[in-house]
Amino acid sequence: MLVLAVLAAAVTLSATATPVPKVRQPTAAEAGTTLKRHILRLLDEVSGHDVRITDPGGEDIPCGAGKAKRAFAATASGGIWERDARTLNVQMVAAVNEFADYDVTDSEGPDFGMASDGTKTSLHLNSSNEGRYSVRGQTSCLSPS
Repeated sequence: MLVLAVLAAAVTLSATATPVPKVRQPTAAEAGTTLKRHILRLLDEVSGHDVRITDPGGEDIPCGAGKAKRAFAATASGGIWERDARTLNVQMVAAVNEFADYDVTDSEGPDFGMASDGTKTSLHLNSSNEGRYSVRGQTSCLSPS
């Protein structure tokens, strides 16, 4: 019994003495690549066609303190039944959470804001009433590439 108590105490002490490793933050370039991949996959998941890149990104955007962010945006045509902007955006909210971990940050009106703390990316879903999916995103301010 004494041996078990000593072992339990040793495990407790080693657990409290072990520093928690810092999670490495992605660079702006790494987060930008993730952002682009998420947006294009999202449009694929909702069966968008005629995808148009409206902001190709790929460039560091200075955001102070020696940091940078990246952006990317695209649109795609929806199905013939989908015309309402809010409906298109709701479909994208459901679709993105099938493959990535985003939280809804804004759902007032037809547009939606979403953010992923793990990837340091955010999405703005702003589809039109003409049946066109639209999503633009940006990374947090991070160390440049």
